[in-house]
Amino acid sequence: MAEQRKGKPQAQGKPRPSAQKAAGARKAPAVRPAAGEVSFETADAEYQSLIPPRRGLAEALAPVAGFGVTFSSMFKPIVTEQYPFEKVPTKPRYHGRHQLNRYPDGLEKCIGCELCAWACPADAIYVEGASNTPDAQFSPGERYGRVYQINYLRCIFCGLCIEACPTRALTMTNEYELAGPTRAGLIYEKSDLLAPMGDGMLASPHPMVPGTTDTEYYRGDVLGPVADQVAWVRENRPDDPTLAGADRAAASRTAGGTAR
Repeated sequence: MAEQRKGKPQAQGKPRPSAQKAAGARKAPAVRPAAGEVSFETADAEYQSLIPPRRGLAEALAPVAGFGVTFSSMFKPIVTEQYPFEKVPTKPRYHGRHQLNRYPDGLEKCIGCELCAWACPADAIYVEGASNTPDAQFSPGERYGRVYQINYLRCIFCGLCIEACPTRALTMTNEYELAGPTRAGLIYEKSDLLAPMGDGMLASPHPMVPGTTDTEYYRGDVLGPVADQVAWVRENRPDDPTLAGADRAAASRTAGGTAR
């Protein structure tokens, strides 16, 4: 039988009967709705809204009903802040830019202990301490912060450095405008962080109040510069701009009977 079929060519363009049967077997059956189901056409025709239709004036105002929220908001108080033209004061305990504080006589409170740098979770603070000398006394005691940097690209303003400071030298101000044109400008140096000189303060370095130790400074017993400190600065830095104010403050305390 195989030899007889071998020489007969098959008809072109006509599928074999077996192929037709296989194609018919693979044909997907027609989808029919199950018993109890309703087609979409029937559902749309039978739909009835539970919301009653609008009549009269409500029907006439329906196209502009959405503006009711807009019109009602026009008469509410405006809460938008026109920043930066109108700046709203921050809360008293707001965590803003850091500040290195001074004692009333002008000496720095920072002792260069580096506890703030150890407490910082973002590694944003770098401190180098140095020793005070009789000719360069920057803070009460033996040490002071020679180098102090805060990288505000990394600072998260958590306040842990404030909690770690043993002398209350580092605090946070309410200043929050810290944006700048360069990344290097956001690394604040000690000169950027030091508190400005207050009235009657004497710029450091200068000796401590005679007869005191760092303990009296920490307790708040020192209220300002005395005549001996003013005389030392006048001898070593006669052009210091803080001399005049410190001299007046020292004279007023002496007249009032306050030694420190």
